[in-house]
Amino acid sequence: MLNMVWETEGLQTVGIVVLVCASLKLLHLLGLINFSEDSVEDELELSAVRHRPEGLEQLEALTRFNRKELQILYRGFKNECPSGVVNEDTFKDIYSQFFPQGDASTYAHFLFNAFDTDKDGSVSFEDFVMGLSILLRGSVQEKLNWAFNLYDINKDGYITKEEMLDIMKAIYDMMGKCTHPLLKDDTPRQHVEIFFQKMDKNKDGVVTIDEFIDCCQNDENIMRSMQLFDNVI
Repeated sequence: MLNMVWETEGLQTVGIVVLVCASLKLLHLLGLINFSEDSVEDELELSAVRHRPEGLEQLEALTRFNRKELQILYRGFKNECPSGVVNEDTFKDIYSQFFPQGDASTYAHFLFNAFDTDKDGSVSFEDFVMGLSILLRGSVQEKLNWAFNLYDINKDGYITKEEMLDIMKAIYDMMGKCTHPLLKDDTPRQHVEIFFQKMDKNKDGVVTIDEFIDCCQNDENIMRSMQLFDNVI
């Protein structure tokens, strides 16, 4: 069970760390956190799945995974998701298993929407590996762009204080009683007030992608957190 010290000055790292950590938990559930040295098929096995993924060469070109890694990722993905796609309920089930001490449903909803790039109500293997490629092997700029998209709930190109609060409440709900010290009900709002003011440099009530990236890149805690899970697979 995760234990975090929820200090005001450390709030800016929480969303990034939990975002990547939650993605790693998804990999762990699929049995992909440690790659086996066993031989794998030369091609993706595509029989008995409804969704047919793109070819390996195309996915190699679009991600930072090599052919063998993609084969193993797909094998684990297919074992857990025989239809070839993951729906939102599956995401919620996954995170409820890893965060039984809290309510992970809202955060899983937001994370699912971030992975579901074509907004068709499902996450395909392509969606999955594209997101993982950014979170685990992308540049700092790419990771922060992805994180901004998560916080930009209505996808209008801006993060409002309420959107930031919704994400942080979802994280706090998911962590449940494993935070130390235990949180008061108004703690998420208090922390968001402080951090939002830091990000909203021109004080217009919204955070742009440039403000978000600039603030994060100038924060040592966030930059360290971005390196925590490099090369885990």
